[in-house]
Amino acid sequence: MNIRLKLATIFLPLGLIIAAVPENTTKVYKLTAAELLVEVQEGAQFMSTDEIADMVVQKDPSFQLIDVRAQDEFEKFHLPNAINIPLADILSDEWADFLDQDVKMNVFYSNGNLKSNEAWMITRQLGFENNYVMQGGLNYWAETIMDPKAPVSTSPDDEIAKYDFRKGASMALGGGAVSSTTSKKKSPKPVIKRKKKKKRAAGGC
Repeated sequence: MNIRLKLATIFLPLGLIIAAVPENTTKVYKLTAAELLVEVQEGAQFMSTDEIADMVVQKDPSFQLIDVRAQDEFEKFHLPNAINIPLADILSDEWADFLDQDVKMNVFYSNGNLKSNEAWMITRQLGFENNYVMQGGLNYWAETIMDPKAPVSTSPDDEIAKYDFRKGASMALGGGAVSSTTSKKKSPKPVIKRKKKKKRAAGGC
């Protein structure tokens, strides 16, 4: 048997098997690992607890807090008006239009940075641009906003001003910036306008 015939007997069945495999239906990532690495190194995804506290106190309608912890953790305590999208559900079609829209700025948070940063990395690789991370998570929120440490009298003016702001934010939030809930129901899904999808060009091969 010549070499061409041998190769044909190997590759022809292989080609038929590949053709029979259903099309990949997983979500397509739009950023390469290298592009994502650059963004991670820049840390552009992070928002400070001070920025977020200010938006919470002002009841800024342009942003939405998203708690990516498990539902039971969320039910024990969460930030005011936050919704719960556990990290395990971040790719669920149920939340796709909410995470990929240009109406509100989403801010992920968890106990620290890990889970919320993972949620951001996944959505960023999908090409979603309106998602951010609360730097330090709930642990840092408790330390900086709920229990700020008073600076010494010789501290620079900006440190004293920062402390005054944090103390005021804590008081404005009534000492309950981490709010409890006894509800066992999943957080309600917010109403979000769907992002307009680009029409595909007609024709083609």
